[in-house]
Amino acid sequence: MRTAYIPLFSGLLLPLLAAQSSQTRTTTLNGLHVSGNQLVYDSGNVVHLQGVNRSGTEYACVQGWGIFDGPNDAQSVQAIRSWNVNVVRLLLNEDCWLDINGINSSYAGVNYQNAIVNYVNLLHSYGMYAEISLIWGAPGTYEATDQPDAPDEDHSPAMWASMAATFQNDPNVILSPWGETTTGWTCFMQTGCDNEATYGPNNDYYQTAPMQQAVDVMRAAGYHGVISIPCIDYANMCGTLPNGTEYDGSTGLKSRPSDPDNQLVAEAHVYGKNLCDTGACFNSSMKPIAQVVPMIFGETGETDDASDCGSSYISKFMTWADKNGVGYEAWTWDNWGGCGVLISNYNGTPSSPWARWVRRHYLSR
Repeated sequence: MRTAYIPLFSGLLLPLLAAQSSQTRTTTLNGLHVSGNQLVYDSGNVVHLQGVNRSGTEYACVQGWGIFDGPNDAQSVQAIRSWNVNVVRLLLNEDCWLDINGINSSYAGVNYQNAIVNYVNLLHSYGMYAEISLIWGAPGTYEATDQPDAPDEDHSPAMWASMAATFQNDPNVILSPWGETTTGWTCFMQTGCDNEATYGPNNDYYQTAPMQQAVDVMRAAGYHGVISIPCIDYANMCGTLPNGTEYDGSTGLKSRPSDPDNQLVAEAHVYGKNLCDTGACFNSSMKPIAQVVPMIFGETGETDDASDCGSSYISKFMTWADKNGVGYEAWTWDNWGGCGVLISNYNGTPSSPWARWVRRHYLSR
């Protein structure tokens, strides 16, 4: 969980360009799949994911001024690739994708879906995988104006089915049915619940939809690729604490969904000042999972409140991840200003010391 500036308007929204950059593109991607505790392509070549989040597509549409925040053309994608990025996490809004709850039709339904698909294809053409993650939703007739406690039974299953059908023939994506939850293991992973997640001005409880349902729905819709399942407590707590206590009475390994295709990866979000932000916690909580299934730090940055522009946290996080075969996607390729973003402009200029450290680290690999 991070504190981030989410703009209410944007002065820059560029169409996807048909013309491509003159820069030579990278080799065609060859698909991703899970093999043991590794992500591999082809006949077993290991993929180490190092990437960025691209925020905007979760909020611009519901705020009524666009789909992307910032450019989504070939030049901007080339700038991302110039950091030696091989995966981009793209964030989705339930209402915009499904065209419900009064979203401006220019930025919803088929228009929104096509924009996402076109951008994913553009990422692929520059040698980058895509993690496509639902993070903003809302129950009933509420607009999806932020990330609630958990996916909702009202709309999220339909969203998952549509995401799966859309990307069922794309082996170069990872689908993530949710971003960050505040509910417990059983509710989030297995059963759903009607007494842990709230929404709206009166904080009314709503029925949630669990990750097991997400996996079942996506498989039934024809998607047989990789699915990323986040941990609990804003995706930061994955299991046993350094003192030996199981967080919330269980672990990600014990609570995770079952998958007939055996194509699940575990996802954690890691920032300085999180409950789990030390090597000792990673070793007790995350390492046991990473020894069994692939793991990704789906979000990571220097601090969760954007209060520090240094690199003391991020350097430890990524060094630990490298040693333990864990991938990572830094937050975020946006130019909002402050210490919570990677860039000061969409040409890819690092915005802070920690962003410069990330760029150097990526280019060194």
